[in-house]
Amino acid sequence: MLFPNPQRQSDGTNQVDSAAYANAYYAAIDPNNERDTLAKFKAKNGFGTTGAGITEETIIIGDQRDLGYGRKMTARRDSNTGNIAFVVENYMVGGYGGYSSLSLQAAIVGENKWHLGTNAIEFSAVESGTSNPTPNSVKFVKLYTYDPITGARLTAANLDGRGNKALPTICITCHGGRGDPLTPSGLFPRISNSASGARGDVGAQLHGFEPASFDFSTLSGYTRAALEGKIKTINQMVLCAHNLPNGTSTPTGYSEDSCRRVANPNEYQGAAAAHLKNIYGGNGLPNSSSETTDSYVPSSWATAGQVDLYKKTVTQACRVCHGIRGTGNQSDINFEEFTAFDGYADRIKAHVIDRGNMPLAKLVYDKYWSTPDMYNTMANYLSGKGYADATLKPGRAVADPGPDRVVKTLTPTLSAGMSLYSTSYSWTVTSVQSGQTASLSSSTAANPILTVSGAGTYTVQLVTANASSTSTAKTLTIKVDPALAWDPAALRFNPDIRTILQQASGGNCVSCHVSGQNVSTTSGVPPIYYNDFDRAGTGNATDVTNRNWLYTEVRGRINFTDIVASPLLRKPSGNHHNGGLRSGFNTSAALGDAARTDYDKFVAWILNGAPE
Repeated sequence: MLFPNPQRQSDGTNQVDSAAYANAYYAAIDPNNERDTLAKFKAKNGFGTTGAGITEETIIIGDQRDLGYGRKMTARRDSNTGNIAFVVENYMVGGYGGYSSLSLQAAIVGENKWHLGTNAIEFSAVESGTSNPTPNSVKFVKLYTYDPITGARLTAANLDGRGNKALPTICITCHGGRGDPLTPSGLFPRISNSASGARGDVGAQLHGFEPASFDFSTLSGYTRAALEGKIKTINQMVLCAHNLPNGTSTPTGYSEDSCRRVANPNEYQGAAAAHLKNIYGGNGLPNSSSETTDSYVPSSWATAGQVDLYKKTVTQACRVCHGIRGTGNQSDINFEEFTAFDGYADRIKAHVIDRGNMPLAKLVYDKYWSTPDMYNTMANYLSGKGYADATLKPGRAVADPGPDRVVKTLTPTLSAGMSLYSTSYSWTVTSVQSGQTASLSSSTAANPILTVSGAGTYTVQLVTANASSTSTAKTLTIKVDPALAWDPAALRFNPDIRTILQQASGGNCVSCHVSGQNVSTTSGVPPIYYNDFDRAGTGNATDVTNRNWLYTEVRGRINFTDIVASPLLRKPSGNHHNGGLRSGFNTSAALGDAARTDYDKFVAWILNGAPE
């Protein structure tokens, strides 16, 4: 339930899985501790009270597709303020695992023995506090979890039986949010392209409610027929929290859209709203009951001939989370368009087949790999993209010697540390520069030293294994250049990497990644700024504190468990980057070529631990 890139710190810990992260989040979204208990949350949001403009509905359903809980869910909207709030009691009978209808029954009777905890969500503007001293009125989604017995607010919870993990991370991974690093002073970060500009606004969204994915009781009052009207009312609340796409005139002429804010060009554009409206027949929501959502296929998928892939796999295992991800600058991650999904084929293969961290929720993951129709359909698609091992399952040994690199030393150290599910290692020198020699200090060590006699390009091969499998061989190319003008081992963020990010020509990152842009009117505002500006309010944009803060933000764009997947490397190389391919990051150029010098420097810096 953690992010694939969980902000690994220099000491090896994951910052997003810490009490400090949770406490910083709560301090940002509830600066005056008006919601630090469930009772206070309910009181703050007026649960149980009535009045003009107030709508409150309660449903009890079996969440058989997502977390496997029986869920008692009360939703409330105040049309006078536009605020929306949810309280969700979660029940699970027995141990974690597949869904059981007994959990639904426990929710109906309110059996405390099986009450795991209570989630709460609020869609509102943030109050003034230390983290947000002058907030605006833009509403955003905030997430809370409370103890089932005491009602105290929790900093961690066990959602899948694999131990406690910190909040809000385990919620925002599926609610569309971002897990950026804390500031050096421990404050929760701001997202530069959000409309609210508030700390604690992680870009999370509300999920729509798909009756076709729920289990319903046969007891009077809890059947699907009895709850359909209430679910539709709740879905209309959810729609109010989804933005209208930028450029849309408001109102649109349909009453369900009159409560929706128009997105700025850089934030989430409300893509899931079209699907949610489709459940009820489209604009105007003409159907009183929902259609079978599992039959819905976006037109681009049908045009591409990928109906089976969408219905059997994406609908079942991907859509719930991915449908509410992305921004106006990178909407492809929501998978609404087949071309977007197709553009991520390499990463889908890495996450699903190799790394085994997608689908991210354990119940969905287990169902995926126990349903041949789901994983075979995905395997057929990936096989068609040229991946010969797409029919295999995660858990097998996968060799990963890291990215190709340029070095200055004649004795570079190799590493198999990013290899997956591996307990033994086998290295082989496979090519040597003409007239030179190369040898390994050990062919079976995880971190052997390669010793070469002189300059040139060398390749080594890594094969890993575990008790039940042997990996395919992976090749690492190393260019050794003792006369290299820059020393890979000596690179530091200040000034080396920062200078590349801030250079006025060439890569020119700061033509876009620069503070002071109007996020409401300027398209292409990025999630992180690289220029020196007053991040901490010290009055000095270039002081050490600000540069340390910039380093923290940039380091947060590195995935130390899968280096080549780091946004810091992929984005300027032209992968889903609004600015396209940047000078110095052309990875199709030969290793050490001037066209990829900046990329090679970034790789060397990361391999050295990304020191400040």
